[in-house]
Amino acid sequence: MMEIGLNHYLILSTILFAIGLVGIMRRKNLLLLFFATEILLNSVNIAFAAISHYYNDLTGQMFAFFVIAIAASEVAVGLGLLIVWFKRHGNVDLDTMSSMRG
Repeated sequence: MMEIGLNHYLILSTILFAIGLVGIMRRKNLLLLFFATEILLNSVNIAFAAISHYYNDLTGQMFAFFVIAIAASEVAVGLGLLIVWFKRHGNVDLDTMSSMRG
């Protein structure tokens, strides 16, 4: 049976990072942009946790915990702004968000 090593986790992290990066580059909807950002942050968390486990050090897992906390606050603020924008303008298309005037 093949053992899952550090390289497998880093390859998974790289693939997820590439998917998130393509998602950020291609999306025109703000909600999907938030999802792509979450994929990017989770790919970094996988790399932090895998490297931390490989070196038997908890520093990477602590960084992953802080990244999760920051991502949660980013989503809370971002979704609040998204709801306000949708109530005012009726869509969340990034092309129509050229100005943030009130």
